[in-house]
Amino acid sequence: MELNIPQETLQKQMRIAIEWLTGVACVHDNKPVGAVGEAFDYKYWNGAIRGEYSGATRTWGVSCPYWHTGQAVKALVMASGVLQDDSLLEKARFSAGFLLANQREDGLFPAQEVTPGEINTSATLESVDGLFYLSDATGDEKYRNAALAALDWVAKRAWMPDVRKFKDIYNAEKDDFIYGTPSSQDRPLIDDAVFLKAYHLTGDTAYKKIILDAAQTLLENEDPPGNWVIYIPSRPVPGFIHPRHAFWWGLPMLSIYHETGDEKYKDVFFRAVEWYRRALRQDGGMFRLTFRDFSTHCFGHATSGSACAARCFMAAFRESGKREFLDLAEAALSYCGSMLLSEAKDPNLRGAVLEKIMPPDGTDNLPYHIRDLGTIFFIQAAAEYLEFYREDK
Repeated sequence: MELNIPQETLQKQMRIAIEWLTGVACVHDNKPVGAVGEAFDYKYWNGAIRGEYSGATRTWGVSCPYWHTGQAVKALVMASGVLQDDSLLEKARFSAGFLLANQREDGLFPAQEVTPGEINTSATLESVDGLFYLSDATGDEKYRNAALAALDWVAKRAWMPDVRKFKDIYNAEKDDFIYGTPSSQDRPLIDDAVFLKAYHLTGDTAYKKIILDAAQTLLENEDPPGNWVIYIPSRPVPGFIHPRHAFWWGLPMLSIYHETGDEKYKDVFFRAVEWYRRALRQDGGMFRLTFRDFSTHCFGHATSGSACAARCFMAAFRESGKREFLDLAEAALSYCGSMLLSEAKDPNLRGAVLEKIMPPDGTDNLPYHIRDLGTIFFIQAAAEYLEFYREDK
């Protein structure tokens, strides 16, 4: 097949981004990240990925360190294969240490997002796939066992089989789930198809039933086609859709289709791909706020959304063989590469993939805002694209 992004270019970009992720963005001094990080009360911080950096104020903030770090582990394992660099597995182990060191004895991952004490179910699910990847790559079962223990806790404590949804926010101090906050909403979560992986690893059919039931709820609540505006972090009013929704819940539908052979899951996956096709801007970029009619604001870009779109397009190309999907993946991935700040004067910015441009604030402050997810998902998408080169040999 003809590949339009040169292998050497993408490899170089990946290595620059990985250096930022594992060096600049990764905690090495075991200190909490900011006041919010201190309130999270983790006993061990080494390996965690710092989530936010403002170019204007040159300050770091923490955001969702558990699932962001879990996805960083996944990115590093994926990159180690295509770059043929086993040292990246050691870096992945270092970050996985943060996840395992703070795991409770009952299996719970204390996956707080931005509010101390509020442990988010979706953040827990998005933490574990990197551990599955790392276990497979290294043969070390402690990572797999930690992931399975976390999923077992969610299955027993958060899943509601009568309504086929998960409770969202757990308060450890009260040992109960809470409501009445902007982030508390029962949701049908199938992120990374991790319950399907747990079923294959354990043979426990309860895990398979959970993901199939959650997927059925998503099918019933699909709106607009290929997406789910009613579920946070999207908002039905005024009608904007989060740039990674279709990735979180559309892409896993393809795994469920391969498991069951039921065409309805493949169909919804391709509707999610179509949503991304329409949401993608002409240069391959995306915005955090994309409305039902695919209009957007002028600022608040979401490079991580383009990277997730690229992964969906590549999956669609593999499934269908249609070149148009590979072209879309290349457009999105090229945009992500153009957001790489390889020559930044600020050492905290150098090597990061720029997530978004902030709206003007009346000053000449640098409007660059870094979220680690732009870099993390770029590495994941780039690794998947480089697999095409390996397969072409």
